[in-house]
Amino acid sequence: MTKGEETRQFIIEKAAPIFNTKGIAATAMSDIMEATKLSKGSMYVHFENKEVLACAAVDHNMKILGDKLKAKLSKAKTAKDELFIYIDFYSNPVNPPLTGGCPLLNFGTEADDTNPVIKEKINKGCNASQQLLASSVHKGIANGEFKPEWNAEEFAVVMFAMMEGGHLIARMSGNNNKMKIITNTLKSMIKENSI
Repeated sequence: MTKGEETRQFIIEKAAPIFNTKGIAATAMSDIMEATKLSKGSMYVHFENKEVLACAAVDHNMKILGDKLKAKLSKAKTAKDELFIYIDFYSNPVNPPLTGGCPLLNFGTEADDTNPVIKEKINKGCNASQQLLASSVHKGIANGEFKPEWNAEEFAVVMFAMMEGGHLIARMSGNNNKMKIITNTLKSMIKENSI
């Protein structure tokens, strides 16, 4: 990496948790300047405006979260393990795996009506999450863990929606009580479709 690329990456790494916590609209470039200890001129050498930096921060947040999840999933021995690990990974929204909570929920809620570029990034992330879940179900069907009639795509949508909804409820209430109901329900659904 060149010195310029290192500085750009440093700015993204410092900005990402701020955007994920405060949101894009509420984050000012002065917040990023304070976190990086860089001047306004330095900031604008690497990012032409806040929107460009916000897009990079969204990508960074989703990559960090995805890398953490992949590290956990790599320990799975079965398709059922993969689904349970996914559930457990996201089961504590009050103390989430990423500062500020789930970037799909945070940025998706903010960008759905205001930022088509970020909306598309989040939509791709939502679809990728559902495809990951569906592929675990398909793998489990193929290796005889799950009932062959289980609809992988439908379950993936339900599981993803329940987990994201649980995140919203938990973050608003400040506790994981209702998230526990959701995770237990999802695990029961998986067990019901196991052979």
